[in-house]
Amino acid sequence: MRNKQISKAVIKRLPRYRRYLRELQKKGVEKISSKDLSKLIGYTASQIRQDLNNFGGFGQQGYGYSVNNLYEEIGTILGLDKEYKMAIVGYGRLGRAIANYIANNEPKFHIIGIFDVKKIIQDIDDVEFDDAQIMTCKSLAGFIRSEQVDIAVITVPAEKAQLVADTVADAGVKGIWNLTAVDLEIPAGIAVENVHMSDSLHALAYYMQDAE
Repeated sequence: MRNKQISKAVIKRLPRYRRYLRELQKKGVEKISSKDLSKLIGYTASQIRQDLNNFGGFGQQGYGYSVNNLYEEIGTILGLDKEYKMAIVGYGRLGRAIANYIANNEPKFHIIGIFDVKKIIQDIDDVEFDDAQIMTCKSLAGFIRSEQVDIAVITVPAEKAQLVADTVADAGVKGIWNLTAVDLEIPAGIAVENVHMSDSLHALAYYMQDAE
């Protein structure tokens, strides 16, 4: 299935499906049709079926989808049946917020290293991650290599972002979660997800105009 080209739009929708399925699990719902799932999520039933059929399809005619099975299958497709080691690079307000979110909501993702400049490190009185080492960025490359870190989360100022990306890429990370204000130049073979908060905020402003 990995050899098949799946559009980025489809991949972006999978976590949303999984999130809604999790809510259905909490309510004790065992099965759901694409039509009912459509009412919850907002995509058309046809879109949902097409998306899932990219991975073989998981429904049965006249029955619909098993909520538990579909939740697990989407998790496997997304790679959430594995464990990941993470390093946070940049531990200002955004870095701390992201680290806390991961620690409290993403059990498969383990923060094992936190990096920042010396003065920031000295100001950290209480770090919530008992297993995480706190270091300056001088130790970043060596730590990535020795601990075989899978994912680097970059929350440094924009002018430092490419340098950090080059460092972690050369050191062997498999993925970069970029939360800076710039797009990064990343070598082939390393996955990158750019999250620009301003893009989302500006899109919201557009939709608000449509609603007027």
